Amino acid sequence: MNPYAKLITSTSLIMGTTIAISSSHWTMIWAGLEINTLAIIPMISKSHHPRAIEATIKYFLIQATASALILFSSMINAWSSGQWDITQLTNPTSSTLLTLAIATKLGLVPFHFWFPEVLQGSSLITALLLSTMVKLPPLTILLLTTNSLNPTLLTMMAISSTALGGWMGLNQTQTRKILAFSSISHLGWMILILIYFPKLTLLTFILYTLLTSTVFLTLNLSNIIKLSTMMTSWTKNPPLNATLMLALLSMAGLPPLTGFLPKWFIIQELTKQEMTPTALIIALLSLLSLFFYLRLTYYSTITLPPSPTNHMKHWYLNKPTSTLLAILTSLSILLLPLSPTILATA
Repeated sequence: MNPYAKLITSTSLIMGTTIAISSSHWTMIWAGLEINTLAIIPMISKSHHPRAIEATIKYFLIQATASALILFSSMINAWSSGQWDITQLTNPTSSTLLTLAIATKLGLVPFHFWFPEVLQGSSLITALLLSTMVKLPPLTILLLTTNSLNPTLLTMMAISSTALGGWMGLNQTQTRKILAFSSISHLGWMILILIYFPKLTLLTFILYTLLTSTVFLTLNLSNIIKLSTMMTSWTKNPPLNATLMLALLSMAGLPPLTGFLPKWFIIQELTKQEMTPTALIIALLSLLSLFFYLRLTYYSTITLPPSPTNHMKHWYLNKPTSTLLAILTSLSILLLPLSPTILATA
């Protein structure tokens, strides 16, 4: 991509995100979301591959539909209440339409169908942006309208997302699709606790962003796009593969790694809210995700594939180390001891 085009798209993405998360007027929020969508489209289509073009068209159509629903919802609310303030969402129809629109933008079940395909057609760095930064404005809208949302609808969507994210990730061989279904599963955890403890949703999103950034950047550095190349990536940089294994286990939520922290807090809060059956169901459904995380871990640490492979073996090369990746990896593994401090501040 041309450096000037990259600068414009990156600036627009940051500006759109900032406008959307800092505004209280529905029209400004809608404008921020539209700028965000238009900024990410050139990043998806920059490879000019047919799959990338297909992903771009799918992303544009889905996001345009969701943005139109958000505008329609805000107009209905303004018609009935005379308010354009985001915190004054009083109309039940507007609340339901907004929930469906944000679910479409985030990729929650049953509006998840576009997300794995778009990630598969994007580069690893663009897929990272789609999994983290692009999800921040819709999640912020949900946080600002928490008091007006339907708890039953959100709970059903959260449990369905956790179940489908784990189930559909079981038979995938492409790392981007696996991480897409992982994102859907993690979103289920975030949405489930949104009504009862919004700060915990934000904390879970921050930790998810940290873990996902570590995994995506490691895969990008090793050029791993499918499991068959992951099996031989240990020859390129063994220490990096070892840290990738720990980061994947952290994403699975295994103690004593950082990824256990949000799941621990969420299950604890659900128990306090007398929702023990819901906590039990979502904890059991997370075992589905655990399976493919363990499979990724196994593939990242295996010495040689059990059968011959057509991929060239990459031998160890002395490449410059990435300071950012080292910091992200350390944080994604070692933050669990800070849990008492986080609990005290929350």
